[in-house]
Amino acid sequence: MYALVDGNNFYVSCERVFRPSLQGRPVIVLSNNDGCAIARSNEAKALGIAMGAPWFQIRQTLPDAGVVALSANFTLYGDMSNRMMAIAAGLGPGQEIYSIDESFIDMSTMRGDLVARSHRVRERILQWTGIPTGIGIGATKTLAKLANHVAKTADRTPGSYPVDLARVCNLSALPASDLEAVFAATALGEVWGIGRRIGAQLQEAGLKSVLDVVRLDPAMVRGRWSVVLERTVRELQGQQCVGFEDEAPAKKEIASTRSFGQPVTQLADLIEAVSQFASRAAEKLRRQESRAGQVLCFIRTSPFRRDDKQYSRSVTIPLRRPTADTAALVQAAVHGAKAIFKPGFNYAKAGVMLLDLQDASVEQQELALDEGPPDRSALMETMDRLNERYGRGSIALASTGRSNGQRVWTMKQSLKTPEYTTRWADVPRVLA
Repeated sequence: MYALVDGNNFYVSCERVFRPSLQGRPVIVLSNNDGCAIARSNEAKALGIAMGAPWFQIRQTLPDAGVVALSANFTLYGDMSNRMMAIAAGLGPGQEIYSIDESFIDMSTMRGDLVARSHRVRERILQWTGIPTGIGIGATKTLAKLANHVAKTADRTPGSYPVDLARVCNLSALPASDLEAVFAATALGEVWGIGRRIGAQLQEAGLKSVLDVVRLDPAMVRGRWSVVLERTVRELQGQQCVGFEDEAPAKKEIASTRSFGQPVTQLADLIEAVSQFASRAAEKLRRQESRAGQVLCFIRTSPFRRDDKQYSRSVTIPLRRPTADTAALVQAAVHGAKAIFKPGFNYAKAGVMLLDLQDASVEQQELALDEGPPDRSALMETMDRLNERYGRGSIALASTGRSNGQRVWTMKQSLKTPEYTTRWADVPRVLA
């Protein structure tokens, strides 16, 4: 038995915790450089604002709707996520954090009324963090994910289903007739694992609801479509095919990329950006206790600026020895940036990817005429601890440039709210 705990409109909910005046208003959170909507309140959804809608179009089409747009505040969202996940862990003995606002809870050993227990945990999350959540319970992870969708839909639009499943939905506790009615009232596109392309193919075959998918023969599905869809069908039928992961598996690639707040035209500015991206990727690499064997660096212009000359290039730099040393990774990334940079272009984005990742615990010996670079793992560990304690970027390589916010390549975040929970200067003040 699994439960999926999911924060409702998570980014918007985080903002509303510290700005109650936003309750009941259409609110959207914007992507990097304040480009497009990546989170929407229910009020914004009711206005027809689509996920990914450009902000300039929203302003033009809804000038009098009172839409509040905010720059993404990922530092705040990450900290609020940690708080929410810590409370959600009390729902059961095992937890798999699936995304910043979702986590699976293993409830297979729990006894008693699971719905009542889920309501108590949900109320605790709301009281302690201010984040509203939905909880779905099912015999498999796919059913738990579907149950979560049902719980949030029933909460947002009462009467959507023949029984009251708002906020907490346990599909395993429903009588067979009610379960079929819920499946019949839910579009197949809401199933975890059925994407747009497969969904279109299923609809062409005459399937419309989750109930239609549940009734499929898994063997037929495998032969006609794929083993992935077969697994989804079996999960919907109650057969566990997707395992529970207490710890997230190590990533096979680590990337740090950003769109620039304004076009970058000078190599010196590009080197600053690439150095910053490589440093950030190196921190992630050490966090999962891996080393990288190759560094990929890329730059490109914006395809949306039609008047600009277009250019896109990448290069992969092999490393002599796998490493997690920030200086070595930055050096490789900068070397790549210099190799692919061409003057006369307005660069809109750059990034660094660490490839050929290997477990840091595996010692590799090789025949060499020199002793190789010095071991600076202790230095890297010290850097990480200082940056964690005093804030990211407190200790950095000189090639990352100025740290006073004057970098020309930094993102536009003109609508960003304070980092209320992680920065002393931004802690809310209550005046008597």
